[in-house]
Parts: sequence; C-alpha cells; structure tokens
Amino acid sequence: MISGYSKMGCSREAVGLFKEMRMKGCEPNEMSVVSVLGACGDLGDLSFGKLLEGLIEEKGFELNTFVGSSLINMFGKCGDLESARRIFDRMPVKKDSIPWNAMITGQVSVPYLQLFISFFPYICLVLYILTMICTWYAQNGAADEAITLFHDMISSRAEPNKITLSAVLSACASVGAIDLGKWVEEYSSKKGYLHDVYIATALVDMYAKCGSINQAHQIFDNMPSKNVVSWNAMISALAVHGRAQDAIALFKSMLKDGTVCPDDITFVGVLSACVHVGLVEEGCQWFDLMGPTFGLIPKVEHYSCMVDLLARSGNLEEAWNFIEKMPEKPDAVMLGALLGACKTRGNVEIGERVVSLLIDLEPANSGNYIISAKMYANSKKWDDSARMRGLMREKGVSKTPGVSWIDIESQLHEFHAGEICLESNGIYQVFNLLNEEMKLEGYVLNTNFL
Repeated sequence: MISGYSKMGCSREAVGLFKEMRMKGCEPNEMSVVSVLGACGDLGDLSFGKLLEGLIEEKGFELNTFVGSSLINMFGKCGDLESARRIFDRMPVKKDSIPWNAMITGQVSVPYLQLFISFFPYICLVLYILTMICTWYAQNGAADEAITLFHDMISSRAEPNKITLSAVLSACASVGAIDLGKWVEEYSSKKGYLHDVYIATALVDMYAKCGSINQAHQIFDNMPSKNVVSWNAMISALAVHGRAQDAIALFKSMLKDGTVCPDDITFVGVLSACVHVGLVEEGCQWFDLMGPTFGLIPKVEHYSCMVDLLARSGNLEEAWNFIEKMPEKPDAVMLGALLGACKTRGNVEIGERVVSLLIDLEPANSGNYIISAKMYANSKKWDDSARMRGLMREKGVSKTPGVSWIDIESQLHEFHAGEICLESNGIYQVFNLLNEEMKLEGYVLNTNFL
C-alpha cells in the first residue's frame, strides 16, 4: 500500500500510512523505507527525511543501490545537497549508474556545476545527462543557463529529445525568448513531435507567456488530444491576457467536453480571469461551486485570487474578512495584493493590519516596507512613513533591483534598473523615443504610485 501510494503520487497518504504502520508496532523493511523516502522527497519534508535516515542506521540497513539512491534522491529534492553527497560517499566504492544518476540529478545547479564535471568521466550517457541538466535549469529559475546549454547541445550536434524540448520551451516562456521557441516548434514539427501532448502544451504556454496568444490558441486548437494541463495552460493564458470571458467560455467548453475534470489549477485560471477584469460576482460564483459541484477544497491560491479580486474592486473590508475566515494562514502573495490595494485606495486602517502580518511573514522583503511607507506618505502620515523606512534600515533590508530580459535576434540580453552598458544603450534609446512620443500624445506621468 505504501509503495502504491508513493508511485501514484499520493505522497501524504504514503507517509501517513508508514507512520500508522510504526504506531501499530509493525517494523518496516527496506522496501517500505525506500517507498516512503520517495514520498518524503516529493513532499520536500526534510525533517522527516532525516528521521528516516536515523531509522535506517538504527535498523542496520545496508546503503545498497536502492536504499542509498533513495536517500540521495530524497535529500536532493529537499535541497540538502551536502547530506546527499554524504550518503553518496558512504556507499560502496563500486557503484552502478543509479546512485550516480541520483547524485547528478540532485547536484547539478550553478554552484555545483564543477562537482558535476568531476563525475562526468564516469558517465557515458552524454545526451541524457545534458537533458537532465537543461531540465533542472529550466525548473529552478535558471532559464538563461538552460538556453545557453541548449545552444551548446545543438552546436555539438547532439539531437534533443522531447524532454529536452519541453525543458527549453519552459525556459523560453520564463524569459520571453520567442525566437528560440519558434525554432523549437519547427524542429518539433519536422520530428513529428507536435502530436505529443506535452510538447504541444509547452508550446501553448511559451507562446502565451511571450505575448502571442493567437498562436497559442492555434496550437491548442490543433492538438489531437488534450489533458487537464493543456486546458489549464490555455485558460490561464487567456486570463493573463485579459480575455476573461474567453477564458470562462473555454472552461465551460472543457466541462462540456467531459474528457477531463477540472482541478485546482483550472480554478486558479478561472478565478484569475475574473480578477483581471473585475468580475466579482462571477468569481464568487465559481469559488462557491468548487466544493459542492466539483469536490475540490479551495486552497491558498484560490483564496488569494478572491482576496485580490475583492481588493481590486475596492471591497477592502470584505477582502480582510475573507482572510480572517480562511481555514489556513494567508500567504505573502495574498497579503501583498491587499496591501497594494490599501495603498492605492488610501485605506491605512486595513493596511496597518496587513503590514503587521507581512513583516512577520517576510521580514527581509523590501517591497513590504516600501509600499507601506508610500501608503503612509500618500495619507500625509509622514512620521509613520519615516518609521517604516527606518525599520527597513534597522533590519538591514535593501531594495531588490529590478531586472529585465530582451531577446534581440536570438540573443538574450539582461539588464538591471538604472544600469548603463553597451548592450542596453540601444534599448534605452528606444525607451526614450517612446517616452517622447507619449508626451507628444499628451501623456502626463502619474507619480502617485512611484
């Protein structure tokens, strides 16, 4: 049962059953420990993972391929790379490919790239490893590294597979590298990969995030089969682009189609659509139907959408009451949206309640201090505004610089706010030209929100 739960992705159930087994006095064997380690890694529960390591030592289980690799995978997924390496080094000198692959999967990040290179001579599966690295980069916010590595793969005449292409499309979506995304689409078409639901869904997501919503819709419409992720990607894309009614219409088409059932992510997309155009009644309706009609328990993300929707429409007191009646504690995203609305609407009373929660939750987030200081300043409460900026200095919090990426002729350029460099000179010239054109059209800079 534990193994079945773990393999089916029911990680919490697997861990719960393992704990229940021990409470009833039934001692685990290697198989049950290996199964629950996989579930523990999926949950990112490092503290329980360390307890399992202690249990392995207590029972005297050998760090063989299965136990050792499971521990390495668990520590890697939980971000404890030092413990993963410690287990790896304790394993027998002669290792097969499983622990090597587990170690590489966990360790391949920018700070540990040199460590990976030291492993490389022992591994012959070059394409597999490069694909794994590219995927890791794309999934962990290192999109530019993933794209650079992908270019290196192509230059070395290594032929990317579906996993590689999905990973690089995710990276393209993150930084708006649409030219490379188009190349991937052409390559996928030649290889017959466009019928693959994962490649097609990744293309939908990439085009949508790069601003080509019509192209995304075309890819979606041409998909021979769609899973819930495909529907979610298109619904969310329409929502983000402000086409709320289209997003809701597509959601209704999904329900009518009946092939797949909506999940939590689907409702995040639907509620986000309502947020973007201020459909308060529509949003409340779908939120209320989640449980009774679809058997889904609203999560933090859904509450966050509702608070954002209410806050944007000016219902700040209702938004705060919504937070208070939540079954879970509010997260920083939800509170940040409400704080921004309080600043915009000049509602200092609710804003102060939000700030107290936010600073406890994110004491090192400079945005919380800056927005609250501006909220006080807009209400002429200069002493309170100065107090927030003083508290920011007292805690040693510095403002995070803004950063942007622009893709010019398949070359990705990164520059920070206020930064002047050779690559950015031409970009700033275009910005200045646009600024002058806007002034000629009568635009006046609104400094209330600066």
